[in-house]
Amino acid sequence: MAKAQTSAQTTAQDYPPLSYEVRINTIRPEGTVKATASVDINGQFAVRSVKVMEGSNGLFVSVPSYKNGNGEYKDIAFPCTKEAKAAFDKAVMGAYEQALTQSQSSAPSRKTAPDPFEQPAFSGQKM
Repeated sequence: MAKAQTSAQTTAQDYPPLSYEVRINTIRPEGTVKATASVDINGQFAVRSVKVMEGSNGLFVSVPSYKNGNGEYKDIAFPCTKEAKAAFDKAVMGAYEQALTQSQSSAPSRKTAPDPFEQPAFSGQKM
């Protein structure tokens, strides 16, 4: 597959800074896939099926991929530079941590059920 060539050289300074809007779609406490997310980049490009995964070295961000004929996984959409990858991962992990904190703080607090054998405490005069 041929790559299109442009006559003008572009540098990182030619592009606006990247902004990421990350939505955590699901959080899964069990298993290796801890969360799924959608990421909008500069309101111009969307990446769906981004995952927060648990690996042997801890949590990491996985972008959408496919399995080729050799059994090898190839990324479909991905950051092209080390700096862009770091910024992308930081945005996704930050949104994941925030969503995790919100889900834990909004979980209903567990109240213990009253003991059916406990005698109620009465106040006042005996009759």
